[in-house]
Amino acid sequence: MNARRAELAAALKEVRTRIDDACLAAGRAPEEVRLVAVTKTFPASDAALLCDLGMVDLAENREQEAVAKAADLRELRPDAPVRWHMVGRLQRNKARSVVRWAAEVQSVDSPRLAEALARATGNAVDAGERSGPLDVLLQASIDGDPARGGCPLDELGRLADEVTRTGELRLNGIMAVAPRAMDPAEAFGRLAEAAAGLREDHPEATELSAGMTNDLEAAITHGSTCVRVGTALLGSRGLASP
Repeated sequence: MNARRAELAAALKEVRTRIDDACLAAGRAPEEVRLVAVTKTFPASDAALLCDLGMVDLAENREQEAVAKAADLRELRPDAPVRWHMVGRLQRNKARSVVRWAAEVQSVDSPRLAEALARATGNAVDAGERSGPLDVLLQASIDGDPARGGCPLDELGRLADEVTRTGELRLNGIMAVAPRAMDPAEAFGRLAEAAAGLREDHPEATELSAGMTNDLEAAITHGSTCVRVGTALLGSRGLASP
């Protein structure tokens, strides 16, 4: 375990250096960009070691894996101040479960999902399973491809109105993944414009979650306040420590 901790520590230092350098190049303060560690397919023991190294924000993209890992981490590090993020596509029938472990859902892409999450959050608060509203980001589709999920850019405003209409959800901003066929700089430039437009009517939506292992520099250049990094921190999928 000491070897794995050293491996993660070195990777974390390298990722933070990349973030610092990208911020310097963009004329921004490194404190403006939050690092979220995407732990999907990796064991709770790795999540625990990341907590030991000072990580607070952890993310999963599959609800079933996340609920088990969050429970395991509570056993391993009961006092760790962890904020779990749901970053993958979410089915409405998983809303009841996800609001019990997630501090933030970054993948709200439809009014029906927002409604399901609001209802589940209200029920969880009433049952004493949550202490307050669920933070959410709107998942934006930069290229409008429905197969990849996300809300088209020109419909973000209407979706934001639906989210803020409820008292159970707290709109923090937007999230997106750069399409593989598009240059990241172009993709994140479009996203930055959409985010600025959204803030005109929803000034509270200040979070811009964009950038992963291969494109975090381009995302930071275009205003990302949250980068979601998995491979650069934990290694290639399927090669995790047992």
